[in-house]
Amino acid sequence: MKPSTSEVRQMFLNFFHKKGHKIISSSSLIPKNDPTILFTNAGMNQFKDIFLGKDQRNYSRATSSQRCVRAGGKHNDLEKVGFTPKHHTFFEMLGNFSFGDYFKHEAIAFSWELLTSPHWFNLPKEKLWVTVYEGDNETFNIWKKDIGVLPNQIIRIGDKKNALYDSDNFWSMGETGPCGPSSEIFFDHGPKIVGNPPGTSGEDGDRYVEIWNIVFMQFNRQLNGTMLPLPQSCVDTGMGLERITAILQNVHSNYKIDIFTKLIQSVAETIGTTDLNNKSLHVIADHIRSCAFLIADGVIPSNDNQAYVLRRLIRRAVHHGKMLGSKETFFFKLVDPLIAIMNINDNNFIKKKKHIEKILQTEEEQYAKNIERGISLLNTEITQLSDRTLGGDIVFRLYDTFGLPLEWTEGICKQHNIEIDKIGFEYAMTQQRQQARNSSRFYAKNQNAIYTTQSSIFKGYEYLQLQTVITAININGNTVETIRPGKNGIIFLESTPCYAESGGQIGDSGNLYDKKNSHFSVHDTQKYSQAIGHSGQMITGELHIGDTVIIQVNEQKRKRICLNHSSTHLLQATLQQVLGKHVEQKGSLVSDSSLRFDFSHYKPMTLEEIHTVEEIINSKIRLNSRIETHVMKLEDAKSYGAISLFNETYSDYVRVLKISDFSIELCGGTHAKRTGDIGLFHLRSESSVAAGVRRIEAVTGDKALLILQKENEQLLNITNLLKANRYNIYEKIHSFINHTHNLEEKIKTLYQQKALETKNLLANNFMTIKGVQILVYTLNNLEPKLLHIIVKKLKNQLKSGIIVLANIIDEKVFIIASVTSDLTGRIQACSIIEILAKKIDGKGGGHPNIAQAMGFNITTLPKALIDIKEWLSENL
Repeated sequence: MKPSTSEVRQMFLNFFHKKGHKIISSSSLIPKNDPTILFTNAGMNQFKDIFLGKDQRNYSRATSSQRCVRAGGKHNDLEKVGFTPKHHTFFEMLGNFSFGDYFKHEAIAFSWELLTSPHWFNLPKEKLWVTVYEGDNETFNIWKKDIGVLPNQIIRIGDKKNALYDSDNFWSMGETGPCGPSSEIFFDHGPKIVGNPPGTSGEDGDRYVEIWNIVFMQFNRQLNGTMLPLPQSCVDTGMGLERITAILQNVHSNYKIDIFTKLIQSVAETIGTTDLNNKSLHVIADHIRSCAFLIADGVIPSNDNQAYVLRRLIRRAVHHGKMLGSKETFFFKLVDPLIAIMNINDNNFIKKKKHIEKILQTEEEQYAKNIERGISLLNTEITQLSDRTLGGDIVFRLYDTFGLPLEWTEGICKQHNIEIDKIGFEYAMTQQRQQARNSSRFYAKNQNAIYTTQSSIFKGYEYLQLQTVITAININGNTVETIRPGKNGIIFLESTPCYAESGGQIGDSGNLYDKKNSHFSVHDTQKYSQAIGHSGQMITGELHIGDTVIIQVNEQKRKRICLNHSSTHLLQATLQQVLGKHVEQKGSLVSDSSLRFDFSHYKPMTLEEIHTVEEIINSKIRLNSRIETHVMKLEDAKSYGAISLFNETYSDYVRVLKISDFSIELCGGTHAKRTGDIGLFHLRSESSVAAGVRRIEAVTGDKALLILQKENEQLLNITNLLKANRYNIYEKIHSFINHTHNLEEKIKTLYQQKALETKNLLANNFMTIKGVQILVYTLNNLEPKLLHIIVKKLKNQLKSGIIVLANIIDEKVFIIASVTSDLTGRIQACSIIEILAKKIDGKGGGHPNIAQAMGFNITTLPKALIDIKEWLSENL
């Protein structure tokens, strides 16, 4: 009996669990604090800091089924998706990991046992081929001597074009970071399928399919290409769930496995097509998985980074739906069947179901409107063409800005007997792809990060002052024994009451003393792996490694931070109550002066919603409820109902913050004792920071009262200025606005009259050069707005010609040049302006139809205008 996809996943996890591996849940598709990759693209991403020696866990073996997206950045399979049997934008990566535990021999033995044992996957040994990095003789010998793979089925893969470590068998997660030689396992589908073994000509066929990649993590690749040894040798493996399932279900294409056949059937029924072999169904079935999970993990379509990739995926899926004949929005309707078919029971996903559907529906509807605008713009461009070819830059703009597919543009142009500049379009596409690649290289510019093997104990929950010992001192990235007066540096302590910046809460400040009254002023506190560093300046005396010191937190600042941090918990719970359960924290900043809270929501809050949020929070403050903290196992905390950040990594034991029955969250920050300590919550602003992400800024306690008093003072000043009172100020301002609007309309009318008079005056000053009507004229003290109005009126009257107007005002020269569309093939306005700008010591620019310049040399203007007449005569 063929195993289902779910059964294959569970068999893999069970196998490694029996081998002493801890089963770890999939992390978010959005990498946490990792600027080197666009999306989570491999199972090892969430373990990267362990490989680098910057993090420690209470296990040395792990296994997972990690959700991945490869649709941007280094690993980008988008163009292949739907048209090959094995590529996806979204897939699950089965993996097993060793952190300084076992290495090559055990990793290879585990993989062979799982794949070939009759108790597990039971694949024929003769069907499995292996590749190794060319210089990795140890791995070659393990496969040959210990496992017994035939030498002719073990292939050495070298570097490409003599570039060191640039090989299919040398793996890295990005441009920088953990990497090492790898050994890949391929399955041979047999001679009925076209393709040659890996590493040979013709390897791009589908006969030999890579199913497992075993990476021996040994190095940390730096931005300059340097390979630094990792603190310990590790193992990172990855096997695509969809690929191994296809083999175990005896089908050649991933799109033929159980979950995809059902999903494709649902897509076909939703759209209303019976052609189940159409590749467009493959694209849509793949993309609904990536889009739905990306939105569940907090991505909202827009034009930046991950959000832009999501927008492209949605548009690509919708476009393929249109190709299949869809007449209405359909993509959002696939979320329900997706949940049922994939048996999704992830709470983060399920609670956001309506949110996911809303985002997909809104984006598809907006895309339809963009297409209409794109087609309208295309028709306008066609009517303005001077020849029978549409420029590649225009075709690309229609594609990139409005989402108008190339084939649609080409089809509409053919109806008008117009060709498109495909070479120009491809060039623009190449430039865009390069920009995308550059923007996806998120790697951090700071290569001088401080790494330390020290560790610190945080005792700031119980104490604000503590006696401790200096364990390290760092100045300008260098470890030193002593720090002297006037020097800035970072001091590491054995234990500390100072909270290191984390979870949006800023680091503490304070003072550090010894018995000799040496004084170090702590400006900030930060985490450095397992250590806590206190950055600041040595004021008096000197301190040494090993000294016993007293560290004291700035108590007043800490108290204000606590009030603001507790308020963010009240705020998140209130937003979910008022706006909906889809609200999720997207970032926060908790300081001593204010709080900032970013959250997922697809539209601005109404004034009524803002007032409701303020009212609820202040009512909770007045209850003066106790703010409790409990340390418990992560599993118990989840059962307790604690809210966690989906993109956060937690240890086995977590700190739970509980405010009555209103808010229960995982949080390691510092907080008030009771809600009444907050005193007052005042929401200052609500705004947009990105598509689908809103930001609230607020203040609490004394700061809130002070700001309300200042706002009241401002209101009084405004009422006095307007000679109004609190009760009629709106009507008074409205009256002033109407009065201003009436004055602006009168000024506009006067402008039009003046422009008409000037136009009539200039109409008699045209000259004819080579059959072309030309006006070159100087005006004085005209409003700049008038100049544009005059040119527009002259062009409407002229229909065909060239206009160059100069205007002298406030010892400056303003020049505007305009060329009607029928003449831009011979003379362009920007060329005229380029010549004139130089002659008047100015600068300018514009387009072929209209351009302008501003300069300071009035004396050269008459000669410049004479010269431009001669230039026009020569070039027409």
